[in-house]
Amino acid sequence: MSSAHSRSAKLQKGHRLQKWIAQKISELTGYPYGVDEMIASREGCMNGCDIRLVGDARIKFPYSVECKNQESWSVPQWIAQAKSNEMEGTSWLLVISKNNYKPVVVLDAEVFFKILEGLNDKKNRIK
Repeated sequence: MSSAHSRSAKLQKGHRLQKWIAQKISELTGYPYGVDEMIASREGCMNGCDIRLVGDARIKFPYSVECKNQESWSVPQWIAQAKSNEMEGTSWLLVISKNNYKPVVVLDAEVFFKILEGLNDKKNRIK
C-alpha cells in the first residue's frame, strides 16, 4: 500500500469516528450536524477541535472534542493535544477507538464527577 493511500485510509477512518460523534452530539442536543450546521466534523487538515460546535450547540454540549481512531494508542499525548485545543467555557473530551473496539471517552475525573452530581441533582428534584 502506498504511503499516500495509507494516509488517506487513516484520514477516512478518523473522519468516520468524527462524523459518528457529531451525529451523537446532534441527537443529544437536538441541533442538526453537517457542513453549515451548528455541529460539524472538522476536515483532517484543520487545526483545533475535531468537532466544531457553535452557539447554542456549544452551550448544550460544553466539551472540546478530540477524536482518535488508531490501532496504536498514545493516550497521554492525545490528552495533551485535547487540552491544548480546549476552548474557553468548555472541558476537553477525548474519544478513542480502534478496529473491533467500541469508542471510549476519556475526560478529567473532576468533570466526570460533576456530570454525575448533575444527574443526581436532577433525580432528586424529580422525586
